[in-house]
Amino acid sequence: MLKEKESLNVEALLAKAAMPNQEALRLHPFYRGKIETSLKCCVRDFHDFAIWYTPGVAAPCKAIEADPEKVYDYTNKWNTVAVISDGTRVLGLGDIGPKAGLPVMEGKALLYKYLGGVDAVPIMLDTKDPNQIINTVLMLQPGFGGVNLEDISQPKCFYILDRLHEKAEIPVWHDDQQGTATVTLAGLINALKVVGKKKSEVRIGFLGSGAANVACSRLIFSWGVDPARCIMADIDGILGKHRRDLEMRKAEFFEQWHLCQITNEEGRQGYIPEAMRGMDVVIAYSKSGPGVILPEWIKLMNKDAIVFACANPVPEIWPWEAKAGGARIIATGRSDFPNQVNNSLGFPGIFRGALDVRARTITDEMCFAAADALANHVGDQLDEDHLLPNMDDWEVFPREATAVGMKAQELGIARLEMTEKELYEHARAIIKRSRDMTHRLMEEEFIPKAPES
Repeated sequence: MLKEKESLNVEALLAKAAMPNQEALRLHPFYRGKIETSLKCCVRDFHDFAIWYTPGVAAPCKAIEADPEKVYDYTNKWNTVAVISDGTRVLGLGDIGPKAGLPVMEGKALLYKYLGGVDAVPIMLDTKDPNQIINTVLMLQPGFGGVNLEDISQPKCFYILDRLHEKAEIPVWHDDQQGTATVTLAGLINALKVVGKKKSEVRIGFLGSGAANVACSRLIFSWGVDPARCIMADIDGILGKHRRDLEMRKAEFFEQWHLCQITNEEGRQGYIPEAMRGMDVVIAYSKSGPGVILPEWIKLMNKDAIVFACANPVPEIWPWEAKAGGARIIATGRSDFPNQVNNSLGFPGIFRGALDVRARTITDEMCFAAADALANHVGDQLDEDHLLPNMDDWEVFPREATAVGMKAQELGIARLEMTEKELYEHARAIIKRSRDMTHRLMEEEFIPKAPES
C-alpha cells in the first residue's frame, strides 16, 4: 500500500511538472506574442505629432548631434536593452535556430520589463558566425543602453563576450554566463549557511562545462572556493591534465583547458558518479533530464549533500528523487519547485542598476554585489527549502540594482553618480510602475484574460 501511494504521489508530481508546457502551447497562440510597443508620452491631439515627430523632433536631434550624451536624456536609450541570440543553444533544446528561439527572447523581454522596469527588444540573428555577431552588436549600439547576449553556443560565446567587452561602449552581458553564475553563487552562499560548511573547505562537483558552469566556476573560485578541491566533468568525463582531447584543441576550448589545469588536483578520472563521489556540492548545468543524475550517485556524496540540478527545461534529476538519494538541499532552475536557482532572479535587477548609473560594463565585482544582495534578502526565512527569494518577492530587484549601481560607482565605471538612497528609490519606482501598469492593463482588459483550459 505504501509503494502504491508513493507511485501515485510521483505521478502527481510529474503531472504538475508537465503543466507549464501544456499551458504554454495553449496560451502562446492566444496572445500571439508576449510583448508589444506602447507609448510613454501624451498624445492629446494631432498637433502633438508636430512635437514628437516632424518638425519639432529636429530640435532634440540637433541637441544630440552637438552633445551625443544627450541621447540618454532625449530618448529611451537610457532604459532599453537588446536581447540578442543566434538560437544555437536555446535552453536545453540545443541549436534550434533563430525563429524557434524567438519565444525565449520574448520571454526574456517580458521579465526585463515586469521585474526590472527595463524595456527590452528581442533580436534574433540569422548567422552563426561569431565575428558577424560581434559586428552586428557594435552596429546596434547607438539605439540601446545595453546588450543581453542569450543562448549562444560555446565556445564562441566566450570569444564574443570577451571581444565585445573590449570594443563596446555600453554594457554587454551574457546572461547564460554572468547571470547564471551570479544567482548560482547566491544560492551556494545560503546553502552553505544552512549546512554549516565553509567555502574554503567545501568540495564541489561541476557537471557540465558549457557557458553556464564555466562562468559559475570562475565566480565561485573568485569568491574563495579552492579549485584544486573541485571536480568538473563534461560529456567525455572528468576534466584534468590527462584530457588530451582538450589539450589538442586548447586554442578553441581555452576555458575548459584552463579548468583542466586548476581543478582536480588528485587527478581523478571517470564520469558523473566519480565526479560526485566525496563532494559536498554538485552544481549541474548539463543535459536536460531526468535520469542524468541517479539517486544512488547522490549517496556517494558527503553528508548534508547539496544538489543544484539546473538543466532546463527538465532538471538532471527530479527533486524528490534527489531527496530519496540523500540530498539535504536540492535546487533546480524551475519556478514550480522550491529553491529556484535561475538567472531570472538576477538580470532584471543587475541591468536596472547598470543602466541607472550608466555603467560602461558589468564586472565580476558587480556580480558579487548582486549575489550578496540576493542572498541577504532572504533574511530569517532562510532554510532548506528557501535558499533564495522567488520572483514574487519583487523588492529584491531594487535591492540588487542598488548594490550593482553602488559598486559600479566604487569601481569608477559609472557615468552618473547617485547616493544609495537615490538609487534604491529610483529603481523601486521604475519597477513598481512597470508592475502596476501591467496589472492595470489586465484589469481594464487591454491585456485580455485567456479562456480557461
